[in-house]
Amino acid sequence: MDDAKQTTISEHELAEIRLFIERRSGILFDESRHRFLSNRVGKHLAHRHLARGADLLRLIRNSNAEYEALLEVLLTQETSFFRYPAVYEALEKRVLPELHGKKFWHNPRSLRVWSAGCSTGEEPYSVGISVLETLEFPEAWKVEILATDISRHALDIAQRGQYSRRDLMSMTPEQVEAYFASTVGGEYRVKPRLRNMITFAQVNLAQMVYMGRFDCIFCMNVLIYFSEELRATLIRRFHECLEPDGYLFLGHAESVAKAKVDLEPIVISDSLIYRKSARTLQESL
Repeated sequence: MDDAKQTTISEHELAEIRLFIERRSGILFDESRHRFLSNRVGKHLAHRHLARGADLLRLIRNSNAEYEALLEVLLTQETSFFRYPAVYEALEKRVLPELHGKKFWHNPRSLRVWSAGCSTGEEPYSVGISVLETLEFPEAWKVEILATDISRHALDIAQRGQYSRRDLMSMTPEQVEAYFASTVGGEYRVKPRLRNMITFAQVNLAQMVYMGRFDCIFCMNVLIYFSEELRATLIRRFHECLEPDGYLFLGHAESVAKAKVDLEPIVISDSLIYRKSARTLQESL
């Protein structure tokens, strides 16, 4: 309690911290989130036994570990398996069958998916389960799921692939048995068949480099943290990374409208997804 009383942060110091985060990671805490930012930073100061905002600013400027520790406090990692059922319905009933038909005679048959902002792993594992349950003879495919996040802590949990029974409530008993093995501590660990499909990597989307082409990109509820300008930039980068006729999945509150890219909106059930048109490529041939 004494630490909390001794902790002070000025509006100028808070503004400097906010600006530093935006410049480094593209994450924007606008005026609507001022109270949230002030409260979280204040608690972090007390936890780290720092007296002033200037002390924290000095630490995050000089240490990647300190900067990531602050982000852990500020970024919510709310996620779950099959969090948006309509999205996975679209994936299983429209997208994967379409890709299966398109690539069935390819040698090798390959499928690349990117989960951008994968948090603690529930999304890429859910995508992997959908792939295994939808593709005919999935073992005959070369499936690569790239799962990235800015949070090292979240990625550690994702890579461990160990979850509580409560975490798996959205799955059927058959799915739990097929893809998870119970542990001595009463938790469930992802089985190798699913785990080996996924590669986890720490990626800052604001400094994203080209990582090849993907058939599907999931970036669910991540763009809401960025400025309007950076959102448009990221949408254009995703468009570049998509294969012709590839699909982009965004959160309900996110849109491609201001990016000015050739992405066709498609409504399937209760979900809105976007497909990269192959028309431009065909017209140039």
